[in-house]
Amino acid sequence: MPSSQPTILFLHGFAENREIWTEFTREFPEGYRLLTLDLPGHGTNVHHILDYSMEAQADYVAEQLREETIDRVLVVGHSMGGYVALALAERYPHLVAGLVLFHSTALPDTDEKKANRDKNQDFVHRHGVGKFMDSFIRPLFAPANRDTLREQREQLEAIGRATPEATVLGGLEAMKNRPDRTSVLREATFPVLFIAGKDDVAVPTESLLPQLALPTQSHALLLSNVGHLGYLEAPELTRRALLNFAGVVFASGQ
Repeated sequence: MPSSQPTILFLHGFAENREIWTEFTREFPEGYRLLTLDLPGHGTNVHHILDYSMEAQADYVAEQLREETIDRVLVVGHSMGGYVALALAERYPHLVAGLVLFHSTALPDTDEKKANRDKNQDFVHRHGVGKFMDSFIRPLFAPANRDTLREQREQLEAIGRATPEATVLGGLEAMKNRPDRTSVLREATFPVLFIAGKDDVAVPTESLLPQLALPTQSHALLLSNVGHLGYLEAPELTRRALLNFAGVVFASGQ
């Protein structure tokens, strides 16, 4: 039988894994069922991955929900996890009760961003994943947090270094080729929460603001002195916003 308990599904970002949510979700109320997954190629889910596209990852997520007999979820997607969540909402809208784009966007890569993906792939080919993570993670934090959150930064760097090279290369290619999914926001029958950092170099606020007007029911949290990692840089504020949003989603019978 499908689970009737309100369920929140957490999808991590590129070169992360489900462990990023451990501390963030530790104090969530017991009334929610929390589900975290290792997306294809990440964490312990690293065997026989042939397709890193957002669509293939969304299919994987939908299959996990079927196996868990979960019929509707509030999906929280960080960065690339948001791209997967949007693909899930596009392909399996009946599964989505609400959507949280946690430092993520429905826009495709710009030409400049695509060129940067190519440069990153070339760097990984030449120098390996470890060297890539040495320079990739630090700028994701706001300048004010890069040294004060050293332990959190080192944790992310360790997770990134443990990510297989095939996953890093495949993920960069898949993100580069993902389509525009603003139509998913425009056509959403579920509430959407945007969580954004004003110092986010990966998802600039100015590119996100026009998207806030697209869903019929839109919520937003814009944070100063936060970069791309609000679950680490402002855990209390982002946790409270997410729980308030979950109350809206499940109270409305979504």
